[in-house]
Amino acid sequence: MNKQRYAIIGAGALGGLYGSMLARSGFEVHFLLNRDYQHVVDHGFRVESVWGDFELPNVNAHASAKTMPDCDVTIVGLKTTRNDLLKELLPTPTRNGGVVLVLQNGLNVEADSAAVVGDDRVLGGCCFLCSNKVGPGHVRHMDYGRIVFGEYTAENASQDRREQTGVSDRAQRICDELVEANIDAQITDDLRLTRWRKLLWNIPFNGLSVALDASSKELVDDPDSLLLAEQLMREVHAGANACGVPIPEKLIDKTIEVTHSMVPYDSSMRLDYRNQQPMELDAIFGNVIQAALAAQCPMPKVEMLYQQLRFLDQRNLGSRQ
Repeated sequence: MNKQRYAIIGAGALGGLYGSMLARSGFEVHFLLNRDYQHVVDHGFRVESVWGDFELPNVNAHASAKTMPDCDVTIVGLKTTRNDLLKELLPTPTRNGGVVLVLQNGLNVEADSAAVVGDDRVLGGCCFLCSNKVGPGHVRHMDYGRIVFGEYTAENASQDRREQTGVSDRAQRICDELVEANIDAQITDDLRLTRWRKLLWNIPFNGLSVALDASSKELVDDPDSLLLAEQLMREVHAGANACGVPIPEKLIDKTIEVTHSMVPYDSSMRLDYRNQQPMELDAIFGNVIQAALAAQCPMPKVEMLYQQLRFLDQRNLGSRQ
């Protein structure tokens, strides 16, 4: 079977790493680039990784989605704050029926891609990854790296669609190719569970990293901030269960344990805040709060943190302007 052709929409800490690994392994990969387009054309990608450092000197780089060929799989690694661009970015690489794999943080973030290509052509996933873009075409991958992904089911999907179980052939093929590229990839038959499990970390540690101006290590090493994180996690746990996504309570302690063991890490939200970029507040907080409220499960501490972050975000963006 021929290798699939891939498009990377958002070649930053996530897309730059996984796309470069696919290209290094012989896959045809096309990268949509913005500010570092000319640098990557001239110098390629440089990846520092716990899986092994490497350089990718020759890159299929594009400054516009309109020059991209049709691809079998288009990976969306954009920040959700730029999802308004998807209606312009997705039609060309997906024009011959290719699927979209949404690797973004948050809840129900696949809906924006599905609005462009259709629900039946979208998969979604979470990346359990410590990686930063540290310069033009330069990615530093410090820890972890697993992708867990599966078929997307829209909130308003038919009952037949919701009752479909198992792993699709197309998901299995993508997973096999990611593994062939030495990427730690797994398939889930319950994408909603995967997303809520990731939110168990994202909500407390992304949010508090900005509100308290602290790294992941500082947050878990201090008893007061750790208590705050645990309280937020318990609200996320309750919200997930109210929404019909049962998460074992032991995962709260497990998530804290994993955070203790990971390298000191600046969350993506804290980096966005420091660089005066919009934070992914609606995808990670707003959508979750709305879903929990619809299930009659208020999340007062999560909502208060969300309101604090919205204030900080607006002030931060205002000072940039």
